[in-house]
Amino acid sequence: MPQKPINLVLDATFFHRSEGVLIARGNGRNILWREIKTESIAVYDSLLDDLIAAGFQFLSCTIDGRRGVLRLLESKFQYLKIQLCQFHQVQIVTRYLSTRPKLPAGKELRCLTLTLSKIDRKTFTENLLKWREKWNNFLQEKTINPNSKRWAYTHRRIRSAYRSLKTNLPWLFTYQDFPRLHIPNTTNSCDGSFAHWKNKIKIHRGLSENRKRKMLHFFLEHT
Repeated sequence: MPQKPINLVLDATFFHRSEGVLIARGNGRNILWREIKTESIAVYDSLLDDLIAAGFQFLSCTIDGRRGVLRLLESKFQYLKIQLCQFHQVQIVTRYLSTRPKLPAGKELRCLTLTLSKIDRKTFTENLLKWREKWNNFLQEKTINPNSKRWAYTHRRIRSAYRSLKTNLPWLFTYQDFPRLHIPNTTNSCDGSFAHWKNKIKIHRGLSENRKRKMLHFFLEHT
């Protein structure tokens, strides 16, 4: 009997450098997962193939923003609604700007980013455009290396933060474009579980690797 289409959430986490898990979540539960050593596009592709083989159909997919995963979904599912996790977008901007930017342009851009989950696509787009117009000359400033005589943009990290928002904007408000589908706007249902599992495993740090793996699979099966 065909599965009812679901809103899929895909996310991965690592417990150590080469010990991670990729999870497919839908209807409030983990439906499939893979232990992974690296977060490659191939492991996402394999997981999706297994979901399809198991009879799952998808209304949407919420992901953390990896460009390769986005391209994979677009090539694999012609009509799939794709939502980039707004929380991860905030994290991306924070990596470029920090939590306390020093320059006014960076402060304003971070404040704007923090409104992602509070406003609609049109308002956010307009505000981002206004920010770009206000700081256009600032963003064009260049610094010349006295040794090589080559130039580079002075405020590269702020430019990168802005570029990330502009590039990802088409997929940041998909959940608002299709309200009846109830698409999750973040991968937080996965992230909350990740934090819980890591704390549990940390408490039992004396366990053997085999027992830790059994504990993880227990969490996966019952979450």
